[in-house]
Amino acid sequence: MQLKRLIALTVIAASFLGCKNNNQIEENSHKEELAEVIEKDNYEFGFNLNNYIVKRDTIRKGDSFGEILERNNIGYPKIFHIAEKAKDTFDIARRLIPGKPYTLLCTKDSLEVPTTFIYQPSLEEYVVIKFKDSIEAYTSRKPIKYVEKTATGIIENNISLTLDELGLSPVLANIMADNIYAWSIDFRRLMPGDRFKVIYTDKYIDDSIYAGVHDVKAAYFEHNGDSLYAFQFETDAVNGVKDYFNEEAKNMRRAFLKSPLKFGRLSSRYNLKRRIAYYGNRVRPHKGTDFAAPVGTPIMATANGTVIESTRRGGNGKYVKIRHNATYTTQYLHMSRQNVKKGQYVKQGDIIGYIGMTGNTSGPHVCYRFWKNGRQVDPFKQKLPEAEPISDSLKQKYLEYIKPIKERLDKIYFLESEPKNKTNTITEDPIS
Repeated sequence: MQLKRLIALTVIAASFLGCKNNNQIEENSHKEELAEVIEKDNYEFGFNLNNYIVKRDTIRKGDSFGEILERNNIGYPKIFHIAEKAKDTFDIARRLIPGKPYTLLCTKDSLEVPTTFIYQPSLEEYVVIKFKDSIEAYTSRKPIKYVEKTATGIIENNISLTLDELGLSPVLANIMADNIYAWSIDFRRLMPGDRFKVIYTDKYIDDSIYAGVHDVKAAYFEHNGDSLYAFQFETDAVNGVKDYFNEEAKNMRRAFLKSPLKFGRLSSRYNLKRRIAYYGNRVRPHKGTDFAAPVGTPIMATANGTVIESTRRGGNGKYVKIRHNATYTTQYLHMSRQNVKKGQYVKQGDIIGYIGMTGNTSGPHVCYRFWKNGRQVDPFKQKLPEAEPISDSLKQKYLEYIKPIKERLDKIYFLESEPKNKTNTITEDPIS
């Protein structure tokens, strides 16, 4: 009798536990189902995109703001009202560029009515126009992250090929060749076995979109038996002027570039006794230095300075004139268009205009004119000054600033035993 009672109790307990386990399984299963339907927030442009039907496209040739909204069932009276309200922030009717992306945020229903238009003139910048209830327009920028990295390389052929084999941006080569070592190393004549180390910053938008090399913080180059350090340092906080200096605080650049063109040829030199057949072989002094290049080629400021003229006049055509200091002034003639305005401060290498044929000219070129103490002279015959050195008040600060950076550069080792041109790139923590 007791045995039968024990068996019965065991069966009841097992049934109870089985039901409990089944209930737990069903409950857990139900929780898993609930977890699957909970959407993770998806923020972009400051909006949770999960709350909208999102339509993305690019501006087509001939597109207007009105046509885009009309295609998406917004009537013209409302379109006109939106454009009028928004134009003080961004003239959307005039400034849409073909190929640039835009996004429409639409109601999450069967009508899919647009409530917000977002236009991206660049990877970083975007314009928001909201028009659900009231109209609001503003511009903003996507979050940017800077990641500091280091790299080393050993030259076998040229700097560009070396960086390509390392999987590094060619922009690094341009910065080293044009901005840092342009006056101390001829990058067309690098030797096999030359080697370099560099500390640089990469730029990312929204944490994941690579936007290229931001800048180079420091570099070290071994060339022809010389060891050349370079450190970036801000010397003018007001105008944001940064230069590269060596470990002894000497400027790496010269005061003036040799040419206002990165690519072009010297077609006519300064010559006060030049004779021109077109004018009956009479002497027509040429007080400029001509550099020929195709129309549209960028023209650079050869030194830091302030634009004192950006206009068009007579045979000069469209031109820019820059005062660099009390002694030196330069002028750039025959532009197709200028890229700077009077009163603007420009830095050496900034694009100030583009090659053209305005004024008296028989072909596309820039006539580069150079003044010293108010008199036009031949820039190639001048003993031009060194670039401005670090002021005495900043020198000690600079030397203290570069001390840990130099120690870090010195600790980066070359992978001599590894395959040729293998990179030693290290990704650091984000710096902002």
